Amino acid sequence: MSYYDIFTNKFAYLQKKLYLCTQLNRFTNNMTSPFILPGRVCPTAAIRRIAAESKDPYTLVYLKPDIEWVHCAQQRMLQIMQDSGAVMAYADHFNPAPAPVIDYQLGALRDDFDFGSVLLIRTDALQQAVAAMDTDYQYAGFYDLRLRLSQLGELVHISEWLYYEVETDTRKSGEKLFDYVDPRNRAVQVEMEACVTAYLKRIGGYLAPDSFRDVDIHQGEFEYEASVVIPCKNRVKTIGDAIRSALSQEVRAPYKYNVIVVDDNSTDGTQEVLEQLKVESLKLKEAGGEDRLVIIHQDKTWHGIGGNWNAAFHHPDCGRFAIQLDSDDMYYDSTTVQQIIDAFHQQNCAMVIGSYQLTDFDGNPLPPGVIDHREWTPDNGRNNALRINGLGAPRAFWTPLLRQLNFPTTKYGEDYAVGLRISREYRIGRIYNVLYNCRRWDDNSDANCDIETMNRNNLYKDRIRTWELQARLK
Repeated sequence: MSYYDIFTNKFAYLQKKLYLCTQLNRFTNNMTSPFILPGRVCPTAAIRRIAAESKDPYTLVYLKPDIEWVHCAQQRMLQIMQDSGAVMAYADHFNPAPAPVIDYQLGALRDDFDFGSVLLIRTDALQQAVAAMDTDYQYAGFYDLRLRLSQLGELVHISEWLYYEVETDTRKSGEKLFDYVDPRNRAVQVEMEACVTAYLKRIGGYLAPDSFRDVDIHQGEFEYEASVVIPCKNRVKTIGDAIRSALSQEVRAPYKYNVIVVDDNSTDGTQEVLEQLKVESLKLKEAGGEDRLVIIHQDKTWHGIGGNWNAAFHHPDCGRFAIQLDSDDMYYDSTTVQQIIDAFHQQNCAMVIGSYQLTDFDGNPLPPGVIDHREWTPDNGRNNALRINGLGAPRAFWTPLLRQLNFPTTKYGEDYAVGLRISREYRIGRIYNVLYNCRRWDDNSDANCDIETMNRNNLYKDRIRTWELQARLK
């Protein structure tokens, strides 16, 4: 079901439940009784209605019906709002398991930022934000509101368990991951992009579409035009498929490529698979072919995926372009590397982003199918990149620039951080053909994260966006 269908059905239901009760006024005369919104995807008209009907100093908004409060929690929420002077407060809760949320910060620009289902908003700030709204959105009304509120003051996270809600989306994290690139939700994404772009222009963080630095991609001497980089740790079931997929690429003369595998102290048999593949590669060389396989074994210190990438592109055998392949994925066909090389030369860019399709472990397509990240447009992609949680794949980088920037030494978000940094100054090329199969299976690192892991990952990506936005504001 699309966002539009969900919204239409849900809003029709919730309009019947939109009410002004008196229960909370038994606790305080400062708080408007709850208004109900149909979630984070809602029209501006619904926000305007709340602002017009709210008469008390504080406005309580539910994003889901049927909230049950912990004893004295309403008073606690109001107390913190009064003490902090915040324009909005939200809190940890149960659904029915503990559901902590994360702190809001400058870079918390994801339109799916999780505030939970209860918001307490200072009414004067609400009405000031609504008065400034100059676009009537069908889907981005709440997103517009909270971006405008963030310009007026603090959005405070109360790290206390204050209420119970009913969780209606019980999918695993790996199933929710691709909602924002589902073609059925395209109309929603277009509005969200317009909303964040207007916000960036208001605060001075917008980058114009023609302010790029040129690159000389022929800079430097490289034996190989491209290197496929495969970081891995404990991927005995998939690493062989990934490497064979990379070694099967067909590249036109005079270009040459190689494959660099960085093993980060695997203990599950992955190293034995790598040794066998290296033996096969050396035998191929003895028979008159090429040994294109480079294997790097990391030391025992901390590396993460980012550190493994750094080891690869600082290696003397790394090619002019470093091309990503995850250790559990496979290239779509034998033309991927050549297509990426061509894109660098034709588009004169510092990074290339391709397209991929979701498949099961055996290569059968999964919904939503092809992920082409068409929200990455030449004129606004680097602004919209601050709203979304990923930039697409496979990613390829101009090695001389990577050697200046380096990847952060983390196991999550490392490629997003570098992509944002590059987009600040340089063109990022695009390929809309499917270049690889992203295989979804239970051992994917993001297949079924618990809420603490999801929060930690989202908090870090918000931090990456904060640093990037601070740099752009300069």
